Amino acid sequence: MDTRSQSLIELRPVIPGAKVNALTSSEEKFQNETLRPIAKLQSDLLLEIFRNYIERRKNVYDKLSHQKQTDYIEHAVKHDAKLRNVVKGVFIGMFTHAEYMTYIENHRALNKRITNLTIERLKSHMQYFEKIAV
Repeated sequence: MDTRSQSLIELRPVIPGAKVNALTSSEEKFQNETLRPIAKLQSDLLLEIFRNYIERRKNVYDKLSHQKQTDYIEHAVKHDAKLRNVVKGVFIGMFTHAEYMTYIENHRALNKRITNLTIERLKSHMQYFEKIAV
């Protein structure tokens, strides 16, 4: 394994709940061994990217109810091509060469997993996007 790949893997946190066994599909295995650790490692960056996205959109997010905010997150990540591409770049930039080769073989299904992981991470940290009243 080259130095870059080894360094990338060493940076990633271990996620005990992300189990892989003989019955696990290749996509789920990739999600649990690669995507979930990257999502956790890059969490702060993903949150800041979305905070910036909200600010560029004239802070409409702040005026929405809690349910509408969750809908806003889901819609933005799924339907805004620029945001989706930035998010994919956050993940792809942390792939080893071998992981990237796996990714390009099945990019459509893995992009959906990246999107869903990102949506869940953003939804679970919604308080991060609340404006602090001064």
